[in-house]
Amino acid sequence: MVSSKALGLELGSHSEGIGSVTAAQPIKAVLIGAGDRGKDTYGHYALEHPDEIRFVAVAEPLQGRREAFARQHQIPPEHCYATWEPLLKQPKIGKAALICTQDRLHARPALAALESGYHVLLEKPMAPTPKECRQLVDTAEGRGLHLQICHVLRYAPFFQTIYRAIQSGELGDLVCLSQRENVSYWHMAHSFVRGNWRRRDLGNAMILAKCCHDLDLLQWFAGARARQISSFGSLSHFRSEHAPKGAASRCTDNCPVESDCIYSAIDIYVRLRPLLQVVQMSDARFLKMVAKLLERQPSLAEQLARIVTPLKQLTEFSGWPVRVMTTDFTRNGRLQAIRDPANPYGRCVYDCDNDVVDHQHVDIEFENGVTATLIMHGHSYAEGRTIRIDGSKATLIGEMCLHRQRIELFDKQTGRKRILFSEGLRLGNAAHGGSDAGLMSAFAALTRDDRKTAAGSDARDALESHLMAFAAEQSRTEGKVVQMAALR
Repeated sequence: MVSSKALGLELGSHSEGIGSVTAAQPIKAVLIGAGDRGKDTYGHYALEHPDEIRFVAVAEPLQGRREAFARQHQIPPEHCYATWEPLLKQPKIGKAALICTQDRLHARPALAALESGYHVLLEKPMAPTPKECRQLVDTAEGRGLHLQICHVLRYAPFFQTIYRAIQSGELGDLVCLSQRENVSYWHMAHSFVRGNWRRRDLGNAMILAKCCHDLDLLQWFAGARARQISSFGSLSHFRSEHAPKGAASRCTDNCPVESDCIYSAIDIYVRLRPLLQVVQMSDARFLKMVAKLLERQPSLAEQLARIVTPLKQLTEFSGWPVRVMTTDFTRNGRLQAIRDPANPYGRCVYDCDNDVVDHQHVDIEFENGVTATLIMHGHSYAEGRTIRIDGSKATLIGEMCLHRQRIELFDKQTGRKRILFSEGLRLGNAAHGGSDAGLMSAFAALTRDDRKTAAGSDARDALESHLMAFAAEQSRTEGKVVQMAALR
């Protein structure tokens, strides 16, 4: 039997040194929103670390999700709710509340949880308006409670390495930073054209929904608050006028251009072309062979997976984004899912009701004189982030992609290059560079022992990154430089 570790599909959680908790009694927590993040990320962490956190109640409107979460965590029926209101109106039954609802539904349950005395772990973005963000922070501080926003990238080994290099003085005085949020073409199509984050009235501006992570990192690295911000961007490609001639409304409706369209839902969810591309770009030789086989002879690959069961992580891929649109991960199950007229992920990307930008450029001046640029776009061949930081002594260049992570430091005095961080393919725990476990471990430590890790940000830090996003969107839509003091 070949293990998944041997195949390079799972390289661990990388939570070492980020404030791991060893407690005789785990903290008791309630979950509000048992979807992708709540059930599959934080719920999974609790099952793997029962000594740190235990879920004792769940609120989730979809019965199937609610019942599945309750079974996994052995939650009795009397502590299962269709909505969050009755859960938070009763006497407190835990120490922490995790809020994992859709973006625009974050603020009310988070505020109610704080008012009920819970420490809160809140998915980003914290709220859709500056006023609601400030209200959440003021409430947490006024009640002496922890409000932790899920800026998980601070816990990624990749970005922690960069932060340590800055703090060590190796780069000298910081001068400028440049970060790119390279959203892959298929991620853009899944989340921001077909999916839940496609419209501002359903979610938020893309710079807030996708890039409050990046803005948080930039202020963390710069070591200061932003002074002023300008921004440009638009929705340029995913529009009806760019549809190929004769394109059908759904990819499965005998669309004559489906086989040549890079946004084909059949390619993304059934043929798994994005997954195979990630594998092909990696250095995992055996997996690259399997990927070629799956692409050219899928039936043979599926037969082989019956013998070498870890290969089902490719042939019956159950990771994101497939898990968002079906629970049947077989090839036929995935195909039937996108054929369903009620499934939004089978729509043509040029025939959706999306309105969020597909590219945006943000310029930032911080109060200490450091300048930064953030470029976000949804047209990348590979999913990931790239960063360059120039200091008075050295330059740091980093690439964090699904198939590869690498950080190089170029010393000006010696002219030498040094590798600070290097890692290959990570499919089993690829989300956010493996940092979700670090976030949960740190939140457990913070909640139980009031112990903050070096990577941790408080609610005020999170508020700053959100205000930066609001300022960027204001600048983009109004065509002016926005002074941050006006938003604080």
